[in-house]
Amino acid sequence: MLLVSSLMVQTLMVASAGNFNQDVDVTWGDGRGKILNNGQLLTLSLDKASGSGFQSKNEFLYGKFDMQLKLVPGNSAGTVTAYYLKSQGSSWDEIDFEFLGNLSGEPYIVHTNVYTKGKGDREQQFYLWFDPTADFHTYSILWNPGHIIFYVDGRPIREFKNLEQAGVPYPRNQAMRMYCSLWNADDWATRGGRVKTDWSQAPFTASFRNLSANACVWSNGVSSCPSNSSSNRAWFSQKLDSSSQKVLKWVQKNYMVYNYCQDANRFPQGLPVECSVRNMKQN
Repeated sequence: MLLVSSLMVQTLMVASAGNFNQDVDVTWGDGRGKILNNGQLLTLSLDKASGSGFQSKNEFLYGKFDMQLKLVPGNSAGTVTAYYLKSQGSSWDEIDFEFLGNLSGEPYIVHTNVYTKGKGDREQQFYLWFDPTADFHTYSILWNPGHIIFYVDGRPIREFKNLEQAGVPYPRNQAMRMYCSLWNADDWATRGGRVKTDWSQAPFTASFRNLSANACVWSNGVSSCPSNSSSNRAWFSQKLDSSSQKVLKWVQKNYMVYNYCQDANRFPQGLPVECSVRNMKQN
């Protein structure tokens, strides 16, 4: 059984090396989602009639997910490009990257959130230190039993620790699929909904490539990863070392534009528990 599990892990790593034909299904958009270049590139488009989206063929319970994205250029106000993990059901878990469009020349906002058992309200938002529409950049989610870490081009921008001992729910027992979509959210996405989508600029297009899911596939209640530790699963116990912590603090000091842990007006009964736990809140 262990040999079979190990072979499944090795097969997963080969299959997840970035071929969209093998790894994902375009699930909505009526032809607006296109897999190109023999599976090496996927584009999603949005017009006034519809957006589009795709999802991974597999579900996962823990993993390191990397994707290169090139976001909608020009006047992208009102649009949202989403890249996230989500489980099924009414008490779902979810780990979100959402890229909120803006007027030409104004910066994108990277919106992050973590849901456990259907409850989110853990938003942190960032500007980027580059133009995300000019070229592809790598956005990564690390999800293991102890940590959820969001990365941009290998730099950590956010960490959400497993603080279940302090009473903070953590997504650890619901398998999640990876989803990406491009959709209209001009009721809230840009300046709180004050700036609407300019449909004369449509179609809007976002591009995706180099998907990598170094992860444990969950199928019929069984994980593809063996229970013993494995050298090819370093991500399973990965956490931020001291140098990475310094990078995280640098990003949050210079590029964070919203942190729910600093929004006392939003939580009149007191900030969420994780905000007061030592090292959870980055200043």
